[in-house]
Amino acid sequence: MKLAIAGKGGAGKTTLAASLARRLARKGRSVVAVDADPDGNLASALGVPPERVPEPIVRMRELVRERTGAKDDGWGLMFKLNPKVDDLDARFSVDAGSLSACGHAQAGGPGKLRLLVLGTVETGGAGCMCPEGAVLKALLAHLLLLVEDDVVLDMEAGLEHMGRGSARGVDAMIAVVEPGMRSVQTAERVVSLAGDIGIERVYVVLNKVSEERQRKSLERALKGRAILGVLPLSEVLARADLDGKPVDGALEEGQAFAAAIDAVGAAIEKELAA
Repeated sequence: MKLAIAGKGGAGKTTLAASLARRLARKGRSVVAVDADPDGNLASALGVPPERVPEPIVRMRELVRERTGAKDDGWGLMFKLNPKVDDLDARFSVDAGSLSACGHAQAGGPGKLRLLVLGTVETGGAGCMCPEGAVLKALLAHLLLLVEDDVVLDMEAGLEHMGRGSARGVDAMIAVVEPGMRSVQTAERVVSLAGDIGIERVYVVLNKVSEERQRKSLERALKGRAILGVLPLSEVLARADLDGKPVDGALEEGQAFAAAIDAVGAAIEKELAA
């Protein structure tokens, strides 16, 4: 299963990505959680300690130069558009394990969960036509098309580094929407961009919903978009975020958020099976 999660900053896409990745691992699957957000904090949501968080691939300047053959900086730079990347996942991903709400390791089923941090191109004006962009595009395509593990991508809203080639490997794009019209507008942009690059299954998950009125208002604003589920506003998650703890506490049995994540996961599986 290959899932891409996108949405407005703060809408909860990282929380959803971490929760779905953890759910898949606890079901006995081998999962790669990929942080492709410029404001990446997927590691924190998964409970990976800061000292174990891998450096973003995009910042590995010498590696990028080696793989692309780039010699200098600036316009007119010559470099490979199809660099070798098939070893980067194994070399630079770290074990995300299964952690308790306190951050302590615990048995979490036979599945495996790894974290890989891609980062994004931050140089002004560079866009995707740069060595770093070539490595990111090639690595995304490799993860989505050739890696057998489940992949959950925490994406930025723009989808800049997902081309038509890698898009073929995406089973579902999920836009996360919180109560608010700016979040709805970002989700509509995500849906449009996903369609432009050929992603066929695009869904919405509503997040931080605290009352029925909010749900109905978002459903009206989204004009019939396929909604996989509704995640409630969670005090457990809010406290965890404030304390810098992972999402695990909100995924424990008996929590409303955990039940909602299970429902979203089941809905995804049903849609993909169909």
